[in-house]
Amino acid sequence: MNGPRLTPPGIRLLPNAITVLAMCSGLSAVQFALNGELNGAIAAVAVAAVLDGLDGRIARLLDATSRMGAELDSLSDAMSFGVAPALTLYAWQLQDNRAGWIAALIFAVCMILRLARFNTLLDDTAQPAFSKEFFVGVPAPAAGLLALLPLVLTAHFGYLGWWAQQPVVIGWIVAVAALAVSRVPTLSLKTAKVPARLMAPLLVLVAVLAAGIIVFPLISLAIALVVYLVHIPYAVYRHRWLVRHPEAWAAAPRERRAIRRSTQRRLGLRPPLPRRAFAGTRQRMRRNRGPEGPRLSWRRLGLRRDRGGTRP
Repeated sequence: MNGPRLTPPGIRLLPNAITVLAMCSGLSAVQFALNGELNGAIAAVAVAAVLDGLDGRIARLLDATSRMGAELDSLSDAMSFGVAPALTLYAWQLQDNRAGWIAALIFAVCMILRLARFNTLLDDTAQPAFSKEFFVGVPAPAAGLLALLPLVLTAHFGYLGWWAQQPVVIGWIVAVAALAVSRVPTLSLKTAKVPARLMAPLLVLVAVLAAGIIVFPLISLAIALVVYLVHIPYAVYRHRWLVRHPEAWAAAPRERRAIRRSTQRRLGLRPPLPRRAFAGTRQRMRRNRGPEGPRLSWRRLGLRRDRGGTRP
């Protein structure tokens, strides 16, 4: 019989090395911001987000997960997506504003609290089965990039617009920090299941996104961040629906859609009529209805109308 697979020590070091690289990349954003290199600051945080998404998956694929790696990953996220974006925005636009330093502190503290709560939820076995499909609050990489949205717009357009004014930047930092530490559910792509019929369109969309990032990297990143914000109301609706329907927790996506349709039928909801049919029905109703109610024709009353317009 074959014994348990042993991972070589060098392979076990690889995920931790990627985590350290992510932390160094995130902190380098501050240095770029101090030198006025906005594109470099944005790219540093974006690279840190990509590396953060790779280290955990590589560790699981290589069977190289460890307690030290988990703690190192949390510290790296706190530095790359909490401290680095806050200091980057402060060095870029808020140096002469005391309220700006307060906002930077609030952002860094909220990100650390969000990561601490995330680690505690990993050991919580009382969570429902569908909880793995959602994050509690905006995850750290997304929050770090969202905080840099005013910087992204400035780097793309080349001037300081209304989005780069100090009150706007301060309010934006605090708002993103509140989303990160809130209980608002957001979708997790780790457990997303794509139907086979949507695989080809999704690959085409990925190709279009890659082309947009290559040709127009900054505005593509800004659009992606706005789309992420727009998805939050849908994530809240989906989370609430799952809470009310425990029978759908372990169901496949197709079965969930069937449960949702059956729920709508029980509530008496019907799919909307086609637009042409609805327009035709409304037109017939207008034609058969007078100012004081339904219009009764001469033929319906059993009368005849002469050509002169008077009754016989």
